[in-house]
Amino acid sequence: MTQSASTEQPAPPRPYRAFAIRAGLGFAVVAVLLWRYDARPIFRILSRERPAYFAAVVALYVAGQAMCAYRWRLLAAILKVHGSYGEFLAYTFVGMFTNLFVPGLMGGDAARSVYLGRRHGRMGEAIASVVADRGIGLIGLFWLAAFSAIFLNFASIPSSVITPTVAVGAIAFAGFLAGPLVERLIHLMPRPIRRAGGIIAPYLHHPVALLPAIALSIVLQIALAMGQYILAAGLGLTAPLSLFILCVPIANVFASLPVTLNGLGIRESAYLLLFGMAGMRKEDAIALGLLWFATTMVGGLTGAVAFATTPAPGKGA
Repeated sequence: MTQSASTEQPAPPRPYRAFAIRAGLGFAVVAVLLWRYDARPIFRILSRERPAYFAAVVALYVAGQAMCAYRWRLLAAILKVHGSYGEFLAYTFVGMFTNLFVPGLMGGDAARSVYLGRRHGRMGEAIASVVADRGIGLIGLFWLAAFSAIFLNFASIPSSVITPTVAVGAIAFAGFLAGPLVERLIHLMPRPIRRAGGIIAPYLHHPVALLPAIALSIVLQIALAMGQYILAAGLGLTAPLSLFILCVPIANVFASLPVTLNGLGIRESAYLLLFGMAGMRKEDAIALGLLWFATTMVGGLTGAVAFATTPAPGKGA
């Protein structure tokens, strides 16, 4: 065996293959839904959306991303990474735009980490702040979904949906409370985990400091539910706002699973089930899910300005 053969390295991971699989699966699920429930009435429903309502929801979605930038800034400050709000806002929109073209959410998260880490010369802390930002967003989502499932279930959604939603929220709450205990156990973990744990230790040691960021996450999720309420109104659908605050977070819990591209197909299926239980026509529920996906895509394109005008900092910048 030659030296080159003996030292041959394993093939690097191919993220675009995973991206293609996730995108293909999402589009396949949507195709099945369109075939099962007839695409023609669904497209007719979509054509009824009033442009002003759609534009307003895109603006609301973009405003939500601005809120995310402020949340990320709060979390980075806990690790002593300080910067102006404008800096975090620009990097957030760079990440949002990157997500449209780079496989999965990790594309945008990686871009945010690189911009912030190289700008301040603290890559480890930058990565930790981005991971924390993603995790805090999920905690807020899980808590709101559980709260809505317990107190806003006016649509009589069955326990087969409510129980796992509440369970996920309870697990997220227990994990939040267990942060200080986990922080004390970091020194017992293997060295690679111990080094990473040392960076995120401030988040675990002072979970109360995370409450403002979690509150922002909950406000964001309510705003997203309101956005879809407005989209539904633009389609001529009549449903109470409380129904959207109940169904949208629960659907987003399932859509947050890294199975398809940005939850495509999973969200529409969840809407079909949840809103259908509340009496919404299946075609309307599918159209609403597709319309929200289009909203996030158009909203993501607004990040092109930040992507084009924000210089990528070099190492040690």
